[in-house]
Amino acid sequence: MARLPERAVCPLVTGFLLLFFLVVLVRQDAVAAVSGHPGDPARVNHSEAETKATFLPLVLRAANSTRQGAAEGFYYGQRRRRQLQRAADPKQSTARMRLYDDLLTNGYYTTRLLIGTPPQEFALIVDSGSTVTYVPCSTCEQCGNHQDPRFQPDLSSTYRPVKCNDDCTCDNEKNQCTYERQYAEMSSSSGVLGDDLISFGKESAVKPHRAVFGCENIETGDLFSQHADGIMGLGRGQLSIMDQLVDKGVISDSFSLCYGGMDIGGGAMVLGGIPPPPEMVFSHSDPVRSPYYNIELKAIHISGKPLQLNPRVFDSKHGTVLDSGTTYAYLPEAAFVAFRDAITRQLHSLKQIRGPDPNYKDICFSGAGSNVSELSKTFPEVDMVFNNGQKLTLSPENYLFRHSKVHGAYCLGVFQNGRDPTTLLGGIIVRNTLVMYDRENQRIGFWKTNCSQLWERLYFHGASFPAPSPAPSAPYFGNSTLGPSPALSPVGSPDILSGLLVYN
Repeated sequence: MARLPERAVCPLVTGFLLLFFLVVLVRQDAVAAVSGHPGDPARVNHSEAETKATFLPLVLRAANSTRQGAAEGFYYGQRRRRQLQRAADPKQSTARMRLYDDLLTNGYYTTRLLIGTPPQEFALIVDSGSTVTYVPCSTCEQCGNHQDPRFQPDLSSTYRPVKCNDDCTCDNEKNQCTYERQYAEMSSSSGVLGDDLISFGKESAVKPHRAVFGCENIETGDLFSQHADGIMGLGRGQLSIMDQLVDKGVISDSFSLCYGGMDIGGGAMVLGGIPPPPEMVFSHSDPVRSPYYNIELKAIHISGKPLQLNPRVFDSKHGTVLDSGTTYAYLPEAAFVAFRDAITRQLHSLKQIRGPDPNYKDICFSGAGSNVSELSKTFPEVDMVFNNGQKLTLSPENYLFRHSKVHGAYCLGVFQNGRDPTTLLGGIIVRNTLVMYDRENQRIGFWKTNCSQLWERLYFHGASFPAPSPAPSAPYFGNSTLGPSPALSPVGSPDILSGLLVYN
């Protein structure tokens, strides 16, 4: 879930902040049936399927949490067997799309998704912790005023309702399958399940394909008030947009996210596999250990010195979870106290000040200067060490956010996760980091880069663009109109160019 930009401890994320209820579970054969495929695990000839990857645009908005239900051992066993049988296409193509906005201005990234024939366009929160993609329906009885018009099934010639069956919860008329999501911050989404063509932009290398999605009839809480239209679920689950595309052989079982840095914004999302850069570090991600995308965090080092913690502190409950729908990082109490104290001890030259919101106990420091690229001269380097010995190095922009009221001041973007022992890592941790969710090989990779210029690494017609300089950040100009501002969301979908991703 995303956190409001000017608050240190959003009440919506106290603890792991999830009460996730799945009122409808549609088995894979049921989803396949409404998609026009028989309920056969080997229903797709993967050797003949087009396996492609597509770059999607992400745009940032404000805040709500999304999570999925418990993992099912049978489901993951079946998926793993299908993955081992799948032959990847060595000639994968990609589509490039730029990202807009920055992480903390509004709270979360969105991408543009098109549904139906003719396509109806929506701004959806990109959420690796959610398994359902849903948009407001034209029949919605209680939906907020969002960025785009509601989805109108009657205007789509390819729309089909998911008919009521033994594998789902049905509506009152026993005609259509329904879904419901409820969240700890008292927001909820409920509606019916539909099946239609989903596309990612007219220039995308991935052609439109049928997928099941939610058509909302009721929204409450933050889901009602947010600017974004809905949620794009990238989590593990049969209704996830990833699982549906992978099961049809449309893409390989991997996706990647790259969030732009402080004051810069931009970035990209890739559905499908791309070759990892040589310097990428990986952590094992166990889908049976937790239904969420987890990593095996063993230790945290500050300026090269390990925090004195039992490694098991990072393996409680759901373990260490990486969630694109969360803005900041949340540690178990012992780890947070050790982290806070270690950082504070090294900042003698700075003055500790109050946070921007008196309702929250932000830990903030003034006197560091306005140039983000110079923060490493004042704030220490942080290393996250994985069980395999590899480590992800965090720069100050990966654990700090700007004080919105004091020029040259910054606050810790790492907080105590209430009484929840789960370690929850949001987008701030991976700014200017290409994160590869390699689901097929059960691993997550990290590569420090300039996400705002990731699109420049595409290879076009035999000419490679020069690699951008590593993760630059612009100086802060406060409220001045002369300073740079984060890239804004365009009207409609940006153009896309296809090519191969290169890293040099």
